Amino acid sequence: MSTTQSERLRELLEPLVTSQGLDLEEIAVDSVGRKRVLRVVVDSDSGADLDAIADVSRALSAKLDETDAMGDTAYDLEVGTPGAERPLSEHRHFVRAAGRLVKFQLTEDGELVARILTVDEEGLDVEVPGVKGRKATTRRIAFPEIAKARVQVEFNRKDKKDKEEEEA
Repeated sequence: MSTTQSERLRELLEPLVTSQGLDLEEIAVDSVGRKRVLRVVVDSDSGADLDAIADVSRALSAKLDETDAMGDTAYDLEVGTPGAERPLSEHRHFVRAAGRLVKFQLTEDGELVARILTVDEEGLDVEVPGVKGRKATTRRIAFPEIAKARVQVEFNRKDKKDKEEEEA
């Protein structure tokens, strides 16, 4: 997909997605056999439930049908959310990941796995888990220090409420 087509699709579809209370995170056109697949990834601060995804999917489908943005070749439209282990690249992604465990690739200090505590305009405060019985420590990371960041899936994470009940 050319940059021009990607930009045209984003300009065409982003206002519709925004009008549904969602953010347009990604657009990708892939070839699958003879068909093309237009994948649209949406999200919001409170997440996107199935009803919201269905609503935006219908709106996008109608808009694409009335334009020639995808040309005359058949295509499938897939609308979804970023997924559990999404990469974090925008400020809003870090805000949405507050409280989550994240694997950071830092520009100078290598790799770090930490839980996001707070996020502001300059960076974030994280809690680095203790190792071998040591207490967790907090650390400040400025956004320019972050080369890559990805949310980690936690299968056995205890919520703060559960920890408080255990301690009582």
